[in-house]
Amino acid sequence: MAQGKIKKLVAEKGFGFIETAGQKDVFFHHSTVAEQAFDTLQQGQPVEFQIDDEGGAKGKGPRAKSVTPL
Repeated sequence: MAQGKIKKLVAEKGFGFIETAGQKDVFFHHSTVAEQAFDTLQQGQPVEFQIDDEGGAKGKGPRAKSVTPL
């Protein structure tokens, strides 16, 4: 699993971006956050996640799945 930290969180719209070392920011949707933990996430918080090879929108960068707060 990859690790990063929450770079931007748009809680009212249910998504955010994860910052990873040396790579593009990774988009995540609230439905991919493990155990309904989306409401507890904060900017700067470390997380662990997997890259969703099937769910990415063309040309829009990587998407995360199985996001778990550390």
